[in-house]
Amino acid sequence: MGGGTAGFAVVVFGALGGVVAYLAGAVGLRDLRRLRRVGVPVRALVRERAAAAEDRARPLLQFETEDGRVVEVFSPVPSTTRHPLPDGGYVPVHYDPADPRQVLVDGRERAGLEYGFAALGLLMVLAAITLGATVL
Repeated sequence: MGGGTAGFAVVVFGALGGVVAYLAGAVGLRDLRRLRRVGVPVRALVRERAAAAEDRARPLLQFETEDGRVVEVFSPVPSTTRHPLPDGGYVPVHYDPADPRQVLVDGRERAGLEYGFAALGLLMVLAAITLGATVL
């Protein structure tokens, strides 16, 4: 059956989107594992940003590195009602000694999201291959 140019475009864009989603998940999982392995554990002070209400979902985390530098980074995870990051509270984090701006908040790694991206990407690639085999 001839799918034509439109069918070919759907297959190509579906496959490319799937590859991008898979790579996003794979890179995220690799970074999580690396930070768990080489990250330095510290307690970080949670500081609320003085910004608009919609920007307060990701507060600032302030901690001191092994060499005495004080680092302030945006939290990689938002504050939620289930897992709040209260202003003035402390949370355990792991930071990358080579780049202290890379942090992992313990217990909130969100690995499920990364696995979801990888699985969705594989599904999209398989769907594009199947569609390509049937349409083109």
